[in-house]
Amino acid sequence: MKKSGLFIGLASLLLAGTIFFALSREKEIDFSTQVKPILNQHCISCHGGVKKNAGFSLLFEEEALAATESGHPAIVPGDAGSSEFISRLKHEDPELRMPYDKPPLSQEEIKILTDWVNQGASWGKHWAYEPPQKPDVPETILQAGFSSESSGDFFRNDIDHFIAAALKNKELLPSPEADPMTILRRLSLDLTGLPPDEELVEKWESGSITYETLVDELLAHRGFGEKWASWWLDLARYADTKGYERDVGREMWAFRDWVIKALNQDMPFDQFTIEQLAGDLLPDPSLDQLTATAFHRNTMNNDEGGTEDEEFRVAAVIDRTNTTFEVWQSTTMACVQCHSHPYDPFKFEDYYQSMAFFNNSRDEDTHGEEPKLKFYQGEDSIQVANIKSWVGEHGNKDLQEKMENILLFQEPKYHAHLAEDFENGELIDTKWLGLWDDGSCYFRGMNTGGSAYIYLNYWTGNEGNLLTIRKGGPEGEVLSQFRLGKTDGREIRRFPIKDIQGEVDLYFHMENKTLGPQQTTSAINWIAFFPDLPGKNQPGFTETEKSFLALLNTNTPTLPIMIENPDYMKRETRIFERGNWLMKGEEVTPDVPEVLNAWNPDWPRNRLGLAYWLTSKENPLTARTMANRIWAQLFGRGLVATLEDMGTQSEPPSHRELLDWLAMRFMHEHDWQIKPLIKDMVLSGTYRQSSLSSAELYEKDPDNKWYARGPRFRLSAEQIRDQALAVSGLLSSKMYGKSVMPPQPENVWQTVYNGESWNTSEGEDRYRRSVYTYLKRTSPYPSFITFDAGSREVCTIDRTLTNTPLQALVTMNDPVYQEAAFHLAVQMQKIPEDKPIAWAYKKLLLHPISPNKQQQLEQLYQYALNDFIKEPEAMAEWLQFAEEESKTPELAALAVVANALMNLDEYLNKS
Repeated sequence: MKKSGLFIGLASLLLAGTIFFALSREKEIDFSTQVKPILNQHCISCHGGVKKNAGFSLLFEEEALAATESGHPAIVPGDAGSSEFISRLKHEDPELRMPYDKPPLSQEEIKILTDWVNQGASWGKHWAYEPPQKPDVPETILQAGFSSESSGDFFRNDIDHFIAAALKNKELLPSPEADPMTILRRLSLDLTGLPPDEELVEKWESGSITYETLVDELLAHRGFGEKWASWWLDLARYADTKGYERDVGREMWAFRDWVIKALNQDMPFDQFTIEQLAGDLLPDPSLDQLTATAFHRNTMNNDEGGTEDEEFRVAAVIDRTNTTFEVWQSTTMACVQCHSHPYDPFKFEDYYQSMAFFNNSRDEDTHGEEPKLKFYQGEDSIQVANIKSWVGEHGNKDLQEKMENILLFQEPKYHAHLAEDFENGELIDTKWLGLWDDGSCYFRGMNTGGSAYIYLNYWTGNEGNLLTIRKGGPEGEVLSQFRLGKTDGREIRRFPIKDIQGEVDLYFHMENKTLGPQQTTSAINWIAFFPDLPGKNQPGFTETEKSFLALLNTNTPTLPIMIENPDYMKRETRIFERGNWLMKGEEVTPDVPEVLNAWNPDWPRNRLGLAYWLTSKENPLTARTMANRIWAQLFGRGLVATLEDMGTQSEPPSHRELLDWLAMRFMHEHDWQIKPLIKDMVLSGTYRQSSLSSAELYEKDPDNKWYARGPRFRLSAEQIRDQALAVSGLLSSKMYGKSVMPPQPENVWQTVYNGESWNTSEGEDRYRRSVYTYLKRTSPYPSFITFDAGSREVCTIDRTLTNTPLQALVTMNDPVYQEAAFHLAVQMQKIPEDKPIAWAYKKLLLHPISPNKQQQLEQLYQYALNDFIKEPEAMAEWLQFAEEESKTPELAALAVVANALMNLDEYLNKS
């Protein structure tokens, strides 16, 4: 009995200890989810990245635990009673109580902070900065809250189990599956941006293809790249003009075409990233890889007279830094330009170390936007290959690469804005070197590379301009002397120069006695010192050299691209004191924030290394960011609703484990391919749910945060226009090429300085998909702006969806929609007399029309018909696209009905 009693007593003690341990573990305070939100809301504004009142900051652990101005730390881990941080929260004196001059913290908040300090003030990382781990898929039992009616078809793949677990916790049920035609239209619009064509509708209605086959067909459709490119081009801030006040045109369309092709080919996202950020730094980069780097040449360029090129070069570098972290890391890095991040663990120095990756590119905010990639065509491309072959045969691989690069993008070169210390000369419009008679200037720190020639890009209408180049100054050795003859526009010409090694100051002196005072002799855009062609004494050299010079002056399509400075032109990066680019601090070298994944020492310290770092499977944010944003494209909201931010101020993820599951699957099982990830999402029962809501469901989940119903939201600006063109039979299937100018209301596009105008495209270009529409930043396509597209002056992570009366005015009055309605009416006219409205409704929405809508639309038709019969002149607007002999009141009335159909809510929304 005694042994038995002793055993029971020991067991009781063990059980009590286990219970106590479990309870204590339950009460352990989590820094990321409990403490950090309180600090961010109440404390950081005075004790964080912007301010550090009393020498106390709660932004970083080392700062929070360090001694304050009092000489003692405010937080003593393990001892809340000795921590001034806690005592100030409870102080009765309003002058001493924190937060100062604000309402006190709640008792619950104070208890959380007190317990946290007593438990050791463990700091921890925000969830998004920890690498994702693949979670176990929840085991969801139907009987545990789901009725067989609502859940029978719900569980289609693992995604649904994560969603179902959350629905169960919220006491919600999934919705039934949407009807097949609704799913077809939803899926087609989501994957291709277009309604399904008749052939696909017939196959789906007849049951000759499965849902998965349907998904595969739409993913393989060439419209996939065009639809999803619009999303990526928002991130890339793609536009057809430079921005700022003058906002003149630029040729960027080759980059847009690259994006469409890459998406259609399902280029893995890590490669997609590397080529855009650093395609030029890859070994022997292809034309496509160079084209991809235009991602970061979409920055605006200010060529207004009187602006400082260096100021706007720096602005572009800052934009590239901010955009990179916004696009790939869901991080508001722009906050760190002037001080450490107010809420997230990014230090002031992190910003400039990150910026150093982008500070060494060749572009300098010049008027010509160099460097530009030249796209040679026909015989010219053959000549480029011949010269490359010549250099490979008579030179070496390094020289072969340099000569090819000179032909492709004419780098490295020195721009005229580097000229200084003018006498009788100036920078024309702050852009081009203009010396007068007896004019001079200096180019300091030049490296000729021992070249036998100096190359000048210039133009002049004068003869007899004698340019003398001396070493060091006006009394220095004459290195070259030649005349700049009259040109036919801008030309690249070369002139002999003495062999110089190392850096040298060049003194330019111009003379032309035939010119009057302050009359410009010429305008010099840039100078360069290119290496000489090898094989000078070989047969064919003269023809090869002549071809080389001719190609330099060949006018081709071009594209601004990223090219890195050679070592002798490398820039140093310094911290900007308080974010001011004119106040330089200590020098920094390229590096990444230590709070994220570590840097692999095998990576180069340039943009290519940065791209490797971003696409490392150890990076905690890249895969989560992409999975979250693709989910938002399909479901209307992200698993983290703040698409631009996954930091400590972001909205907590609704389904954190699902987000990590998607991120891990994206990286490891799909090898960064986007299409299989999208397929996972659209195959889910979650995606296939009916979007119909109820008062009860709306009350419990108004934003559909828990996905108890299918996605339903308004189509994008591009989809609305493309859908109208598709259903009316007008849509062109032509892909790629220069941007087009479809019809828009008159007098919308007004430009300054350059006389550019909106010339409506002819033929099928008038009806091309919206992704090809010319985008002027200061005057974007008006119907797109009305439907919430942006001007793309900066990176746009998430478009705001609105519903305004202006949108209805666009779809009823814009010439694009009136023309589409007319052509739909022409098709309706061919349908038997009693069925055109029902036929058109089903064509647009894939469903039979209800009797009520049929009746209302018939009444509209009759009203319009009577009006047009009484007042024939009222038909003019509706029949402006008709041949004279086909203009009838009946056709005009059908056009009115077609226009009404294109304004239905269910037509402008998916689902």
